[in-house]
Amino acid sequence: MRLKGKTALITGAAQGFGLGIAETFAREGARVAVLDINADKAKEAAKAIGRKAFAVGCDVGKGKSVDKAVERVLAKFGRLDIVINNAGISHRNQPMLDVSEEEFDRVFAVNVKSIYLMARATVPHFREHGGGVILNIGSTAGIRPRPGLTWYNGSKGAVNLLSKSMAVELAPDRIRVNAIAPVAGETPLLATFMGEDTPEKRAQFKATIPWGRLSTPQDMANAALYLCSDDAEMVTGTVLAVDGGRCI
Repeated sequence: MRLKGKTALITGAAQGFGLGIAETFAREGARVAVLDINADKAKEAAKAIGRKAFAVGCDVGKGKSVDKAVERVLAKFGRLDIVINNAGISHRNQPMLDVSEEEFDRVFAVNVKSIYLMARATVPHFREHGGGVILNIGSTAGIRPRPGLTWYNGSKGAVNLLSKSMAVELAPDRIRVNAIAPVAGETPLLATFMGEDTPEKRAQFKATIPWGRLSTPQDMANAALYLCSDDAEMVTGTVLAVDGGRCI
């Protein structure tokens, strides 16, 4: 088991990529804190994962909610080794000026501000305990943007670059920071990215991926497992594109 004895906090873990990561980490020996804005779904996910999982409701875009969630996780498990900032949202695929100010603010709160809030809540703990691992879920949208998703693309570009900057600043504290940049996947956000979920739209998206398919939660979980394990002890500041060749 590659994560035996480790404790991981995963945001947006009630479904999609986050759930896939939480399930895989638990199988690999980690205790997992399943954080999600939908507390009921988080409880369902944790129950399905088993005794190694603990559910916590959390709005990652709000500082008080993040602080309280981290306090609950530390009270439950006693320590943290891994933080995965996976929670993310998008505006609907549409012309950039049709996106409302409210939608824009929420996208950046959930996708970008959340990383600041989680770092503020957990980095002191990592420093006190001699290090840790932070993994941010960016996107190929921040590397090779698609039209109609301008503000979402920008938020994920920020995640990708923030991960590199955090890695440089936190390396002396033995805190590794990396990011995964997934291509479009089989998650609840897919319909939002496409604007509408039709066979034709799915075919268009798949046609942009040389490997010939959309990504899956298990694809992300496999990459996250490596980057968060001791096998990746020399890897920090990397944005790993898990994209079937999309960004080539």
